[in-house]
Amino acid sequence: MSNYRFSFLLLGGLSLAGCSSLPPEQPQNICKIFEEKPDWHDAALDVRERWGVPVHIPMAIMYQESSFKYDAAPPMEYFLGFIPIGRASDAYGYSQAKTPVWGEYVADAGSTFADRDDFDDAIDFVGWYMNRSSKINKVSKWDAYAQYLNYHEG
Repeated sequence: MSNYRFSFLLLGGLSLAGCSSLPPEQPQNICKIFEEKPDWHDAALDVRERWGVPVHIPMAIMYQESSFKYDAAPPMEYFLGFIPIGRASDAYGYSQAKTPVWGEYVADAGSTFADRDDFDDAIDFVGWYMNRSSKINKVSKWDAYAQYLNYHEG
């Protein structure tokens, strides 16, 4: 009976853990996102504090890049229509960060255990990238269009 109870609790916990990674029900509405996922709001406020970026721009970038899907990746490419040959890019996660730039972020921001499929880490990455664009390319942190162009084009 004890093993049964433990298995039931473990399965229940794992199924609930999967729910937290689902995209928000209304991804176009930042207020509804933060109502549904208050921990995302906390993470966004932390990024604002750490990197000096407005909350709405990293959220908009992640919406555009991944539609808030934790495991987003570019589509698989096929040879002759059915032989998989890989993906066009190694971009992955909420932020669609590529591996080399993610490595720079981990080293520069001191985020040794950061994961691209973790919302807190992904939004921190976007804030870090925006801060970097501001310093290197002199792009205002409040200029969503220019920040997105810097982000998308690298």
